[in-house]
Amino acid sequence: MQFKQIVGQDAVKQRLINSVNENRVSHAQLFLGPGGSGSLPLAVAYAQYLSCEDKQADDSCGECSSCRKYQKLMHPDLHFSYPFFAKHKDDTALTFIEEWREAFLANPYLSLDTWRGYLDAENKQANINIAECHQIIKKLSFKPFESAYKVLILWLPEYLDKEGNALLKIIEEPQPNTLFLLVAQNQDQILNTILSRTQLIKIPALSYEDIKSHLIEKHNQSESAAAEIAYLSNGNLSDALLMLQEGGSNYHGQFVQWLRLCYGNKGIEVMSLVDQLSKMGRENQKNFLRYGVSFIRECCLILSGAGSLVHLPATEFETAQKMTNVMNISQAQGIITELEKAHYHVERNANPKILFLDVSLQIIKLLNLTIRQMAVTNIPS
Repeated sequence: MQFKQIVGQDAVKQRLINSVNENRVSHAQLFLGPGGSGSLPLAVAYAQYLSCEDKQADDSCGECSSCRKYQKLMHPDLHFSYPFFAKHKDDTALTFIEEWREAFLANPYLSLDTWRGYLDAENKQANINIAECHQIIKKLSFKPFESAYKVLILWLPEYLDKEGNALLKIIEEPQPNTLFLLVAQNQDQILNTILSRTQLIKIPALSYEDIKSHLIEKHNQSESAAAEIAYLSNGNLSDALLMLQEGGSNYHGQFVQWLRLCYGNKGIEVMSLVDQLSKMGRENQKNFLRYGVSFIRECCLILSGAGSLVHLPATEFETAQKMTNVMNISQAQGIITELEKAHYHVERNANPKILFLDVSLQIIKLLNLTIRQMAVTNIPS
């Protein structure tokens, strides 16, 4: 993995490169960033840069023996640890290393749900068990074989339970030229004993423009399709790529049509649209509702006089402005609440037809309340 293959994060990349060139490599570092921000590929690119035999000013060479092995995740001094779904108490990350390589090489921005899809997870709980902790200690007790550094990348240390305390000594007093790179999403769920022994590298969510440009340049998306997915993904490239695989949908058009029908209290047409929404498939239904929540939140910004903070494509921004003429902040917040509740129930396999009909009735009630309020306000004295 090279830095140039990672979307955005230029400031973080430069900081990591500078730490190597200035010989300021901390032996234990925590890459902390939200899902889909690129924390994991950044850690791998950083490790590759450290081990590169012909470092360039801004990246690893990608051609030396070390880089070629890193690009296949098969370098003898590169080790991974990650949550898995153990079938036996002595299972470790090595048990699933082939699946791990396949998953990462297919999508370096993988999420835990994506990783679960590569394993026969059944209903097991993901964790990093004590057997894995002992395996980490064993692997890192040896000197590097080929490179200057032996590197362990531990993805999602949040899944280390109290067994993680077994790693404290080797984290605090590692063998020479041993590097721990922890890649996390939630700082509050990491053992404090481990957290206090690492140097924090904060990684922000990707910008709307970063994701949009990536979808256009690397995935041949149209301007409008890329804009909608980038907006809906909320800085999470993993979610954006998942939407791309699902083929995407005209969420904006469908959602605005739904609101218009509800505003007009057109029962028969609402029922017809509810039937369409119920057949979309669970993931598309979740994305549709997520889009609705984001869109109405942007309407709230306009209603609050903060239109300059709205990041919608031009046509969607125009629609949002029109929507603010028929709702106030109280009604908008009520719609958001209904959509969020619907998203919760879709995740739990609620009957979609009944669910979307109920939400439609609640939105009709909210929007027609606005109409009645406006009518009362406009009654001449």
